[in-house]
Amino acid sequence: MKSTACFMLTFILLLQLIISGSNQCSLESVVDKKVMEILNNLEINSSPKREMSCTSVTNSGKLSTCPAGTVVTGCACGYGCGSWDVQSGNTCHCQCSGMDWTTARCCRLT
Repeated sequence: MKSTACFMLTFILLLQLIISGSNQCSLESVVDKKVMEILNNLEINSSPKREMSCTSVTNSGKLSTCPAGTVVTGCACGYGCGSWDVQSGNTCHCQCSGMDWTTARCCRLT
């Protein structure tokens, strides 16, 4: 008898939590609403339009350096080598041995 009463009391309390919880706004929906308000208040057209200008630079060997004012956005290496890294922000370095060519994709904002 006592276990049945305890179960019923627990069930009623859980039911009240479920019902009251569905009526309240979730934290996620409040945050979404605030983010949308902030985005709607931004002046998107206030900054000048900028475009990206890119070029590829290919050199023999395992290094290819971008011209001044540009940065590396990607590298390609000969012999199907997929191991490369960017050095100093403007130089592609292919890490495989015996590399015949290296290409750096170089971009800048104009």
